[in-house]
Amino acid sequence: MKPFNVYPLQNITPVKAKGSWLWDSNNEKYLDLYGGHAVISIGHSHPYYIQKITDQLQNIAFYSNSVINPLQEELAQKLGELSSYTDYNLFLCNSGAEANENALKLASFYNGRKKVIAFSKSFHGRTSLAVATTNDASIQAHINSHEVIFVELNNEEAFIEAMDESVCAVIIEGIQGVAGIQIPENSFLQLIEQKCKEFNAVFIADEVQSGYGRTGNFFAHQHAGVKPDLITVAKGMGNGFPIAGVLINPKFQAKYGLLGTTFGGNHLACVAAIAVLDVIKEEQLIEKAKALGEKWMNELKQIDGIKEVRGKGLMIGLEFEFPISELKNNLTSEHHLLVGTASNKNVIRLLPALTISEKEIELFNNALVKSLENANIFLKS
Repeated sequence: MKPFNVYPLQNITPVKAKGSWLWDSNNEKYLDLYGGHAVISIGHSHPYYIQKITDQLQNIAFYSNSVINPLQEELAQKLGELSSYTDYNLFLCNSGAEANENALKLASFYNGRKKVIAFSKSFHGRTSLAVATTNDASIQAHINSHEVIFVELNNEEAFIEAMDESVCAVIIEGIQGVAGIQIPENSFLQLIEQKCKEFNAVFIADEVQSGYGRTGNFFAHQHAGVKPDLITVAKGMGNGFPIAGVLINPKFQAKYGLLGTTFGGNHLACVAAIAVLDVIKEEQLIEKAKALGEKWMNELKQIDGIKEVRGKGLMIGLEFEFPISELKNNLTSEHHLLVGTASNKNVIRLLPALTISEKEIELFNNALVKSLENANIFLKS
């Protein structure tokens, strides 16, 4: 038996990681500016994170949600305090797609409807409901058919026209990551909040990639001053350990059997997530992401050859006038830098650990300048 071949793979085999650095099987060292799709929030192999998980392994690693697990209470309390959502409840699961799937189900349980509004270039996951709200027909099977309307991001007129009393939920990313760092305008998020209240629809903020301090607020939607009914989280939540969740407005009533999961919120997952929150708070990583991100984007805007710099905090997209595949390959092979791509083939995504240093950022900037100087390779339409 072999792995099911669905991933295009870089010719790198990481065997060790620390902070913002990886070492491969040939002992080559790489600066990680992507964190495995924004998963590594507090840096690889953070000593506090390792110690918390190690200590937990000495006691109990897993039991299902059929027993009392005080770690879930601790995680919910710390997440509520750091995110300023102390009045919300927390449902724990395993992945961003599962979080969005449960949020959409919960919305339908709440108002008895099934129509969903999502947005152009969106990505919400690959499970049935989540992929139906993802604006990419190539990854939707026929069985994933659901009643979803896609509206152009930031098009207020089109959104108002689509919104009526039949809409169950509106789901939107705090910042669209896969689309190439596309940012909802504050006024657009405020309009969504207003219209959802008007029509008793559920406002779902997908913060799977844009949450956990990455944008300089705990959640990206907080830049707009809105308060969604449901907020989904994953990726940076466990710093590599699979864990996700839905933050749930208290107007949603829980009952036995309404939602469920075998692995979600297990002991080891909770400890990993608690360690992440402790480090974010202790090392003031939200404040660091804001300050460092603003400085970095200002520096990037001074580099010739970049068409546009978009982002907030340490969630940054660089758009070029040409497809970036060769540029990305050059950054990796010649400069040992790992960066991300997007559905927009002209965009590089930067999603480093929130612990990244100014010196490490400078290494990237210098390497990017050197790569762009090779205009004969990259300036292609």
